[in-house]
Amino acid sequence: MTLPSALDPFLRFAQALRRAGFAVSPDQTTDFIAAIGLLGPRDMTDIHRAGRALFAIPPERLAEYDALFRAVFLDQVLQAPAEGDEEDEVEAFEPTTESRVIEAAEEDSEVGAEATVEERLGQRPLQESREEALRRLLRDAPALLPRRRSYRRRTAKSGDRIDMRRSLRDAARRDGEVLRLFQSRRKTRQRRVVLLIDVSGSMKDRSEALLQLAHAVVQAADAVEVFTLGTRLTRITRALRPADSGQALARTAHAVADFDGGTRIGDALSAFLSVPRYAGFARGASVMVLSDGLERGEPDEMIGAVRKLSRIAWRLDWLSPLAEDPDYQPVTSGLAGVLPVLDFLGNGASTAAVTDHILTMARRT
Repeated sequence: MTLPSALDPFLRFAQALRRAGFAVSPDQTTDFIAAIGLLGPRDMTDIHRAGRALFAIPPERLAEYDALFRAVFLDQVLQAPAEGDEEDEVEAFEPTTESRVIEAAEEDSEVGAEATVEERLGQRPLQESREEALRRLLRDAPALLPRRRSYRRRTAKSGDRIDMRRSLRDAARRDGEVLRLFQSRRKTRQRRVVLLIDVSGSMKDRSEALLQLAHAVVQAADAVEVFTLGTRLTRITRALRPADSGQALARTAHAVADFDGGTRIGDALSAFLSVPRYAGFARGASVMVLSDGLERGEPDEMIGAVRKLSRIAWRLDWLSPLAEDPDYQPVTSGLAGVLPVLDFLGNGASTAAVTDHILTMARRT
């Protein structure tokens, strides 16, 4: 029997809890789904509380339960608090318009006064843009984005292998006479593009334009995934799928809860790699990190995550607004440490610059 697709996240949530070591029985899973149907939940908080009650989550493992809930239902991966933080009980899962400071941080760092580990939750309205660069991206990206060879084959005038099926079919129509040997070659398909966009406070002037550009990429590319990085990792691919940019940006503003907050790039990238599904998106893909690299977490965490990411990606590019100067050299320990494993470190100061890079990636290999 085929189950309704609406039940899929509830079943995946129960499976994720079992993989994490929670004692979740099939009967509890059935009761959880039945309870949701009876509740007629008004928001995600009702589902969160129902699961906590029916799965008998112990208080000491609430933070782990919360992280799994966000990963399954909100496509959001939460990081463990920075050193010295208090773990608070989850109150609500819908972002509010009021910003909430989760932790305070020292601002005297070598990487710049605006970069911080402070997590500041809140929303920001995103405005629609009609820049010429975005129109050019929508028009040219389908033909210029990198492609890779598929395992499927197609008939070609000049191929690398005889198309035996078509040749024999043609011969059968001619009473077995082989008058022509058809040839074939492997098809090509567009290579997946993965965008990792920094939305921390130090990127406040650029994050909105980058999200507008990400919407254009989602519309133009055959396979693309978009995530935001700040004090947490948030997958926003689904939010950007509507063709209407105003609707897509409104959904994105609602989904991203850590706009203009702290900068924990290393933790966010580690979270990305720790989820097998997300790491699979990067395998063989063109990965672009759109960030100034002003990390306030541990530089070693960021360096280790970027090195691992570079090993699984087809190419890894880092576009920074600080690289607008042609003589730019990274001075922070984190970005300087990852420079040897990057395929390209370039200018991310404007939409036009990022668009130019995206449209010329295939020629850079």
